Formats: sequence, C-alpha cells, structure tokens
Amino acid sequence: MVACLSSTLPDALIISSRRRSPFLNSHYHTSSTCWPKFGSAEALLLLQNCTSFNHLKLVHGKIIRNALSANQLLVRKLIHLCSSYGRLDYAALLFHQVQEPHTFTWNFLIRTYTIHGYSMKALLLYNLMIRRGFPPDKFTFPFVVKACLASGSIRKGKEVHGLAIKTGFSKDMFLYNTLMDLYFSCGDEGYGRKVFDKLRVRNVVSWTTFIAGLVVCGDLDAARRAFDQMPTRNVVSWTAIINAYVRNQRPHEAFELFWRMLLANVKPNEYTLVNLLKACSELGSLKLGRWIHDYALKNGFDLGAFLGTALIDMYSKCGSLDDARQVFREMQIKSLATWNAMITSLGVHGYGEEALSLFTKMEEANVRPDAITFVGVLCACLQTDKVREGDMYFKYMREHYGITPVVEHYTCMIELYSRANLLNALDELVKGMPRELSDDVAAAWIKSRLIDDIDDTENSLEHQGEELQYWETRTEHLSQYQLQGFKWDVG
Repeated sequence: MVACLSSTLPDALIISSRRRSPFLNSHYHTSSTCWPKFGSAEALLLLQNCTSFNHLKLVHGKIIRNALSANQLLVRKLIHLCSSYGRLDYAALLFHQVQEPHTFTWNFLIRTYTIHGYSMKALLLYNLMIRRGFPPDKFTFPFVVKACLASGSIRKGKEVHGLAIKTGFSKDMFLYNTLMDLYFSCGDEGYGRKVFDKLRVRNVVSWTTFIAGLVVCGDLDAARRAFDQMPTRNVVSWTAIINAYVRNQRPHEAFELFWRMLLANVKPNEYTLVNLLKACSELGSLKLGRWIHDYALKNGFDLGAFLGTALIDMYSKCGSLDDARQVFREMQIKSLATWNAMITSLGVHGYGEEALSLFTKMEEANVRPDAITFVGVLCACLQTDKVREGDMYFKYMREHYGITPVVEHYTCMIELYSRANLLNALDELVKGMPRELSDDVAAAWIKSRLIDDIDDTENSLEHQGEELQYWETRTEHLSQYQLQGFKWDVG
C-alpha cells in the first residue's frame, strides 16, 4: 500500500487538487524553488481539516513521502478519521505498517474496534499484542474487557482478569467497574459480587454498576439494599434504581423514588424521564404521563429522538393518540424507533390507512425499515382487513429488504388469511414457517388457531414431511393489546 500511494500521489497531484481541496493550499508556495518544511504539526493541521476519505488519502500520501508514516500520533489520528468514515479496513492497514506500535496505539485500535461493533477483531488484536510481547497497561485491560462484554465472552474476560492480576493492574478502579459490568451482564452474579467486595475504595460508578448488575441478575431486593447503603448518589444511581423498579413492573415504587430524588435536589436526566414514562404506561396514567411531559418542557429538555419516542409510546399506550401525533409532528429529529412507534400506534388504534401512509413517508425520508416496522405495517393491514396489501407487504419485507419474518409477522398474516378464508394461502404460509418457531408461545397460539380454522388438519399442518404436533393452547382472536405488546426500542 505504501508503494502504491507513493507512486500514485505525487506532489503535483496535491498541488493540482488545490481547487478541490482548499485546505491543502496554504501549505504550498507557488515558487518552484522554495518548498516549505512539512512536519508532524503541518500533517496534523491537514488531517484536522479533512472532510472526506479521499482527502484523507491525499494527506496520507504526503505523510508517506515526507517520511512521517512512523509517527504514531499521526497514525492514531489517521485511524480515528478512518473509523469516522467507516473504513476500519484502511485503519487496520495503517496500524500494521507500524513496526513497533506503542501500547497506546494498540489500545487505540482495540477500543476503536469495540466502539464500532467489531469486538471479536478487538480480541484478536489483543491476542496478537500479547503474542508479540507488547506490554499491556492499565488502559488495555478495561478496553479488552469491554470487548469481552460486547461479544459475551465471559471466559475470555476471566482470562484477561487473570493477566491483569499477574501484571499488577487488577486494583485499578476503572478495571474493577468494567469487570463487574462484564460478570453481571453475563449472568455470573457470584463473580460480580466478588469483584465489588474486593474494592477497597468505591466511587459512585462502582456502586451504580453493582446495583445495575444485581438488577440484571434479578435480585431487586439486594439492589435496593445496596442503593440505601450508598454514601453519595448522583443522577445515574437514582436512575438505575428507578429503572430497576420499572423493569420489575413496580411503577408506584419507581415514582416514590423519583419524589425522593427531587427532594434530594438531584435533577433528573433524559434517561430518568424515559423510565418514568414507561412507569406511566404500566400504570395506564395519562395524567401522570402529561405531567412528566410538562416537567420536561419546563425544565429545558429537548424533544429528541429518545425522549420523543418514549412520549409517543406512553401516549399511545395510555389511549391518547392525538397527543402521540402531536409529539411526532413536533420532533425535529426522528429515529427509526420513532417511526416504528408512530406506525405501530396508528395500527393498533385502528388507523390503518394513516399508518400505511406514514410508512410511505418513512421510505421517502430514506429511513430503512426493520422487522419491527413491518409488525406495525402488517398490524395496520390487519386492523383494516387489507388482505391484498398485507400479502404484498409481507413479500416486500422479505424480497426488497431481506428481513426474515418472525412470529409476530406470521401471527398477523395468519389472522389476515383466516378472516378472508384463504385456506390455501394459510396452508402455504405455515409450511414455510421455520421449525424453530414451534418453540415459541405465540407459535402455539398460531397452530391452535389453525386447528380451529382448517378442517383437514393432518394435511394442512404437515411441515417438511412431518406432522406438526397438536397444541392445546386455545386463545381468542388477536387483540389490540396483543399487538400493542410488540416492543420497540425507544433508543
């Protein structure tokens, strides 16, 4: 790659690109006999002004020609820019050209891989670092443990923990907090508690990580006891315990904690309010939900994608679709979750035409739908008895977007075909269902409905030459509440 860049990016090319890259101009004299010095400071200045990946490659070529490619500060800046342009392949090539990467540089790429969702590459890079004899430092281990957490590799995490102990870095508080997060998130409450117990000095982050971990492991009472023992609490710790009660369907206690939080003069953040809106949905209290909305507006909270989507969700589940529509209209930035929430809300409230129209607007806004979007779309078709449209969207989802149907999609389609008495279509649909869906509770409902709706059960329920077992589960028709139970992420 070095040879390629050096040969294809002569100084004349950069000079000729001045019109396209004005930020390069100031570093060249027009005189052919006088060239300015080009050092690391000048290279950093050019990198700071990069506006595209092509600009980056131009500057990189100049860095190579001026023998600066071994400068690891520049390498790290290049890696950072590559990651921002989604070119981690180029970042890896840059890294592997460095003969003796500093530990800081190893750490930088490990962390970059993890942040961008390549946790396994981060772990492989860490393995290479250890195998080649480069010494880790106190920053290496937390970065690697985060990669273990992202990939669910608790075994590798324990190995890294062991090496941290051997190399004398195990008492670092940042590492302890990260290890607790790993063990609790992977369901190993015992190891998580051991790490917490070994902490001689515990900061707010340590306590909050411990409390959140206990909640993940289902021990709400222990989490509350730990919260009550905290010497100091901040908004994150208050939000963690409020979230714990919301997750455990105890919304009254969540609000009691919120009032205590306000009395302690701790101002809530966006995450606190989103949890409280979920509690409002649990309670079915439109009045309380409107109070939270009003509190947010009076205290300067922006109606961003996270908070706005949670408000749409709350208003829909508390029965005020007009309020949900108003929030949606007022939102300047809408995430995929926002569109999903509004489409699904319209569908379950019987406004199928409006939901389908909104889906069209979503595509026009170049927002790519996901599986949850099509649950809302098919629900809208079901509510308005649009069998043809439902069939079209079901195929469109698979063929155009490559989305594999899940049980909620099949539930909607089977109900649509059943209402229209399209038994042949129903038969074909069931034959095409993945076998793993037979373990799903909702699939049991589907098959029980088929027993009711199809006379020739033994033939119609054949799946790949084998008879599907009969299901004893008997339920009523798909209700609004079942459809409303389909979840979307308000993040």
